[in-house]
Amino acid sequence: MSGLTDSGVLVRLAYSAMQDLGIDTSVVLQRIGLKHEQLEEKDLRTPHSAQTLFWSVIEEVANDPDIGLHLGEKIPVFKGQVLEYLFLSSETFGEGLKRALNYQRLLSDAVNANLDQDEVGLFVGNVGFASGAGYRHLTECVVIAVLKFFDYVTEGAFKPLEIHFEHAAGHNLAEYGRVFTCPVKFQCEANRIYFTAESMQVPSAHAQPELLRLHEQLANEHVAKLEKQDFISKVYRLIGELLESGNANLETVADRLGIKPRSLRTRLAEVDTNFNQLLADYRCNLAKKLLARTDESIDEIVYLTGFSEPSTFYRAFKRWVGQTPVEYRKTKARD
Repeated sequence: MSGLTDSGVLVRLAYSAMQDLGIDTSVVLQRIGLKHEQLEEKDLRTPHSAQTLFWSVIEEVANDPDIGLHLGEKIPVFKGQVLEYLFLSSETFGEGLKRALNYQRLLSDAVNANLDQDEVGLFVGNVGFASGAGYRHLTECVVIAVLKFFDYVTEGAFKPLEIHFEHAAGHNLAEYGRVFTCPVKFQCEANRIYFTAESMQVPSAHAQPELLRLHEQLANEHVAKLEKQDFISKVYRLIGELLESGNANLETVADRLGIKPRSLRTRLAEVDTNFNQLLADYRCNLAKKLLARTDESIDEIVYLTGFSEPSTFYRAFKRWVGQTPVEYRKTKARD
């Protein structure tokens, strides 16, 4: 539950594109450890660090060294989310773009796109992600998806001038000329989408000031929810750090967060949980992982999960899971 996360909508869009390309989605999901039913979870967020694994798996399964380009071609237009509504209810594309950039973490914590200008022209910069294995695919796919979205919200009036990528060109240079409608440059200073100044003034046929206010309120509520989830993640990380020492209690965690214990109780209550529940969830998940994936002895697992004696651990685990630790391990060994 730590680190940067991406919205589940990105996984759902990629899943649809994989199906369109004829890629075996069940193999991909199995290898990245994601269940099909998880795709339907409304508030799904996936670790951004998992992008490396996702793109290496899909490249291998599809046997396509330029899978980012080809998945981007098939990816559906991003619709039905508050960022779309902000664009459509704004007076112009430029106003919608500026508003949407304020809420980009609704899509991913890992991007920090900005609107700027240089000698080439206006651009949306930092479109994409850090360098590393798989990130060329991700960045190319995202840039194509953004271009599709800009074309959609302007009803075809958005005109890209140039695309700049930080990374080197992929396997087949000719594919970039086929996929993109403007020049593409590589090994540039940053990932950027350049476009005409006229694009900023393209009016929205759906502009409604009253709806815009509602959409901004909704976007703010979504961001506030993510910030609360961030806080939960911090508490989880501290529980993990303190568990072995036996100091995973509310007072110590509050002290590490720099707040009073009462404030910690209040903030957890705001997201319908409490410290004891988070501690129990962490211990339960850790115990299940150790029992299923390691050969650690029960005594060692008792210690690692912060229990003082085996009998207390056995009772707690039976209450959590409905099985004893030994029964649970045997069940997982048969799976």
